[in-house]
Amino acid sequence: MLRKLMSAMILMLAAVCMAAGQAGAGQAAAGKRPFTFEDLMALSRLSAFTVSPDGNWVLMSVVNVSLADNKKTPHLWVVASSGGEPRQLTSDAAGEDRGQFSPDGKRVLMVSSRDGSAQVWTAGFDTASGALAGDWKKLPSISGEAGGALWSPDGRNILFVSDVYPDCKDDLCNQQRDAEKSSSKVRATIFTSLLYRHWTSYTRYKRSHLFVVPAAGGTPRDLTPGDHDVPPFSLGGQDDYAFSPDGAEVAFTSNLDEVGATSTNNDVFIVPAAGGAPRKISTSPGSDSSPMYSPDGKYISFRTQQRAGYESDRFRLAAYERSSGKISILTEDFDNWVGTTTWAPDSQRIYFASEVKGESPVFSVPVAGGKVEQAIGDANDDLIFLPHTSVLLFSRVSMRGPAEIYRVDLTAGTKPALQAITHINDAVLAAIDRPILEPFWFTGSQKAKVQGFIVRPPGFDAAKKYPVKFLIHGGPQGAWGDSWSYRWNPMLFAANGYVVVMINPRGSIGYGQRFIDDINGDWGGRAYEDLMTGLTYAEVKYPFIDKDRECALGASYGGYMANWILGHTQRFRCIVSHDGLFNTESAYGTTEELWFNEWEFKGTPWTNRALYRKWSPHLFAQNFKTPTLVVHGQLDYRLDVSEGFQLFTTLQRLKVPSKMLYFPDEGHWVLKPQNSRLWYKTVNGWVDQYLKP
Repeated sequence: MLRKLMSAMILMLAAVCMAAGQAGAGQAAAGKRPFTFEDLMALSRLSAFTVSPDGNWVLMSVVNVSLADNKKTPHLWVVASSGGEPRQLTSDAAGEDRGQFSPDGKRVLMVSSRDGSAQVWTAGFDTASGALAGDWKKLPSISGEAGGALWSPDGRNILFVSDVYPDCKDDLCNQQRDAEKSSSKVRATIFTSLLYRHWTSYTRYKRSHLFVVPAAGGTPRDLTPGDHDVPPFSLGGQDDYAFSPDGAEVAFTSNLDEVGATSTNNDVFIVPAAGGAPRKISTSPGSDSSPMYSPDGKYISFRTQQRAGYESDRFRLAAYERSSGKISILTEDFDNWVGTTTWAPDSQRIYFASEVKGESPVFSVPVAGGKVEQAIGDANDDLIFLPHTSVLLFSRVSMRGPAEIYRVDLTAGTKPALQAITHINDAVLAAIDRPILEPFWFTGSQKAKVQGFIVRPPGFDAAKKYPVKFLIHGGPQGAWGDSWSYRWNPMLFAANGYVVVMINPRGSIGYGQRFIDDINGDWGGRAYEDLMTGLTYAEVKYPFIDKDRECALGASYGGYMANWILGHTQRFRCIVSHDGLFNTESAYGTTEELWFNEWEFKGTPWTNRALYRKWSPHLFAQNFKTPTLVVHGQLDYRLDVSEGFQLFTTLQRLKVPSKMLYFPDEGHWVLKPQNSRLWYKTVNGWVDQYLKP
């Protein structure tokens, strides 16, 4: 029915597109070859970076992968902020991470497990040559290990995160408790509250706390005692704590609600660096996080959400005036999410990244209030200004390659030139035939404008017909776009002769909050229509797509949608369902972040059973016909492995061709290098079996 609704105008556009493809836009690059999994693993993974106080050096963490050893190891590298050849500073087999400059630039710190447990280390730094000056020295150890280290602006203290038993008064108590548990022959655990396990691990009675230790050495002091995590669990992004410019105060994020499993109400607190009672400064019933002091110390900025219990509410940018306690929302009229933020050196503006229509441009807004303005486009994150300048450093990714560090002078006109200062993966990528990400727009359900993307295979020939890998993103509040992924890499999926089609249906971020909210309570409704309509549109617009050879692949919410598709259409030759929700009622009882299910399905299974059952894929099993690969990890506590087992059992009993790839040592994502290789081999092999017999 959807195909019959496509207009003659779309058919004409398809002819134009085919002609353009034949003209050479998708021709194979001379001397280049398709991307391989080995190439993916050979890429160095640049992550966090920071800038020296004199603005001359960039200290960055670079992760290298060893397939043979089945591990990833981070090391610290340094490069001139003007660009040049990077130099590796550290090389211990245990790895090093979290490099930070001291306020005078003459020392650096890192977190390393070189002595067997993760601790903070410091060493001298030669500001002239950019080399280490002296050996690494370890700060006093702490039994719960250390992470996320941060130098105070006055140079006196170092802040870090460590796990402790909340009722212990000192580290000796923590050590004794650990020893008792380690020596006990009993492995049973007694739970008395929810959130007893989270993502990939059980809580084991410990909490994360912020500690301060003198940079010269001394006893670490717990700044945030109590039975709460500081900072709360996070999947990445900016720190949820910061020093004031004078080093006298610390701002941090914590959630004090009694039942953490049903609450997203993170709040921002401040506490004297010398210790004392924390004071809450945020007021929203939703999540407040990522506090950051202005360079002049007058403000604390943070991200804020207004709706309680909704982790995908719009992230606004707030500014707290320290002298008056006034909170101003600076992006009330900006209808997309505020991501990574940084203050301008003069404290007059705040810059932030935001996902918008498949890209991640950088915007700015005056702290005094005013219009949000775009500063630079493309895909950007990890924003840091060179001290006392208008030069912004940021990491930049695309579908064609992972992060590199760039710089731009924001005073250099309306379209300032971007300069790459790192090229750590150029040698690997130079040999690869890398296709571009092509966006398209169509009219989805309820006449909404919806965006999609295609990736053509290497050596593309517009006269040929190509099978399709139809990728469905997770979230559901996620999005495809011009970004890089090691887990679901579109360039790698296209490499062996496939067109990759990706749609951002209802629920996707980057198209306004209403577009996101449209999936609440409607998981298999508008989003499903958007996906099917978008694929039909692509089939007509791009005549090189073979609509009779298509496979749907998805993980997390994408896995849910793969399961939903399984019971609602026979248009696909095969399906891959990774970590997908199969039975909405059983999933509620086995997940941990209950706020998610209660928001998305508007209550619990006993207060709103009808909605849970309306959108539960398992109730449409009588329609299952499509060959399906099921993938799940034992350590996935967001969507318990029982969901995958239920799906596979159902498929086998219905005699639907099916296979299950089970990882006993992975959680919601497949992260170990050799497991990742098996994942790609199995998934691509399953698709080839049905689309390239």
